Amino acid sequence: MATNSITHSTDAPEKALGMDKDPDPEIPAKARRRQFSARYKAEVLAAYDKLARNERGAFLRREGLYTSNIAEWRHQRDRGALAALAKPSGRPTADPRDREVLALRNENQRLSKELDKAHLQPLHRGLDVGPLRTGQARRGAAS
Repeated sequence: MATNSITHSTDAPEKALGMDKDPDPEIPAKARRRQFSARYKAEVLAAYDKLARNERGAFLRREGLYTSNIAEWRHQRDRGALAALAKPSGRPTADPRDREVLALRNENQRLSKELDKAHLQPLHRGLDVGPLRTGQARRGAAS
């Protein structure tokens, strides 16, 4: 029995009557907020400010924007500019705790090296450095 390439669906009678199950175009599936990049906002503000007053409405309609967008973006731009100007230039000051931590690490490293050196010196002199650290010389114990 040969099969044809036409697939039969269960909703064929509905489609024949023009009752397809497409969602209602009046109600969006889920509303999503538009997000604009900083570059786009800056470009729009520059272009908007260059236009004559009577051309601005057409520009906003063409871009799908509102005057509230422009007002908010100007506020964001000015706030950002003020924040950038208020920030001190140059290298940020070091935290005193970071300096103290660095100094303590260096001192710890130096003391560890001194301790290692102190542990190795008795071996070079021929002293017994056992777990009890008696400090007796090996040669002296034999005589």
